[in-house]
Amino acid sequence: MEATHIIRRPVVTEKASTQTGAANRYTFEVDGRARKDQIKAAVQQLYKVRVLAVSTQIRKARDKQYKYGLVAGALTKRAIVKVHPEDKIELF
Repeated sequence: MEATHIIRRPVVTEKASTQTGAANRYTFEVDGRARKDQIKAAVQQLYKVRVLAVSTQIRKARDKQYKYGLVAGALTKRAIVKVHPEDKIELF
């Protein structure tokens, strides 16, 4: 997979922004089939930074109730990437 297919978008939430400033960690929504080594290589290629560690989590959205029944929420995969202290990623 190409780097642009692995990294879908950065996650901008209050918790992710706090981690960015305090611990130099950035959160991205990634392809569900991507492995940690692929995510690390993609971030290094796209943002030209040194990645120290990658943590992943698979999150399930809430189920939705419609008049015709219950619809299961989608699964998304997030990657929290720890970057070298000297490097920064400019998201905006």
